[in-house]
Amino acid sequence: MDDDEPFCAVHEAIQLLQEKWMLHIVRALLTSGPLGFNELARAAGGCNPATLAQRLDRLEDLHLATRTVEQVMPPRTSYRLTESGMALQDVIDSIDRWGQRYICERLAAPARRAATA
Repeated sequence: MDDDEPFCAVHEAIQLLQEKWMLHIVRALLTSGPLGFNELARAAGGCNPATLAQRLDRLEDLHLATRTVEQVMPPRTSYRLTESGMALQDVIDSIDRWGQRYICERLAAPARRAATA
């Protein structure tokens, strides 16, 4: 963002949420609660470790997620959303409603036509 331009919350939120795997990671944490690194990679749909680590660092930097390291052998790390991260549930719900209304029907229509042909 150019220093001469005023801050735009919509632009900045889209910039964050469009990062590859970001919404998948947030959704996995919203759905499953705290998860370990490997569990989170699987729950997010197979995000590679380097990308997952970058996205989790970004979420932590923005105080949207926290990391907890349990003092066991071997050490176990888990990630959870903060209150502001949990507020992204509204975003996920809105995307779901939009997808159910406008995408699902359009994807189902060609399948129905092919089945009746």
